[in-house]
Amino acid sequence: MQIAIVLYPGFTALDVIGPYDVLGRLPDTEVVFVAERPGLVRNDLGSLSIDVVAGLADVPNPDVVIVGGGAGQAEQMADGRLHAWLRTVDRTSAWTASVCTGTLILAAAGVLEGRRATTHWGALEHLAGFGVTPAKERVVIDGHYATGAGVSAGIDMALTLAGLMAGDDVAQALQLLIEYAPEPPYTSGSPNSAPADVVEKLFTLFPPS
Repeated sequence: MQIAIVLYPGFTALDVIGPYDVLGRLPDTEVVFVAERPGLVRNDLGSLSIDVVAGLADVPNPDVVIVGGGAGQAEQMADGRLHAWLRTVDRTSAWTASVCTGTLILAAAGVLEGRRATTHWGALEHLAGFGVTPAKERVVIDGHYATGAGVSAGIDMALTLAGLMAGDDVAQALQLLIEYAPEPPYTSGSPNSAPADVVEKLFTLFPPS
């Protein structure tokens, strides 16, 4: 099985590395990072680069496609080579998946039209404009599409996919292997549970681009 993880300048590391660290451990699985422009691709913080050796044409028939989000997502919304590749590989993929605002890229490519999907809570309202039904859920499965909410939800999405592809026992073993048993020190993981002053602080520290 081949899993293709799409990278572009300004990707968020955990969006792609979380699923990579889960799904890359499945038996008989090859993970390939793919980019429109192969080479060193730098993340949104500018301090991490992944050397991508495969271009889009090098990966014509992946079994699973994963698109992460990040600040660079805005530059990937116009129709072009990436969107055309996504539409092509989606016809034969067993799963087409996304994390965070990577869902917006899939939506803009047209593959999620008429489907339910999720994305980062701050971007959820944009899905409807692409004919997608927004779902305020951590992970959404609709047909052969798997979408995860913001950043850390990529691990949940990947474990869900692992269960669907390899069985619950394998997925649970992977969860145990990576010791994924979250006990966050705060309850600010969603706008519904975060105190109002924390939500305000977020937009002060990280104003929307």
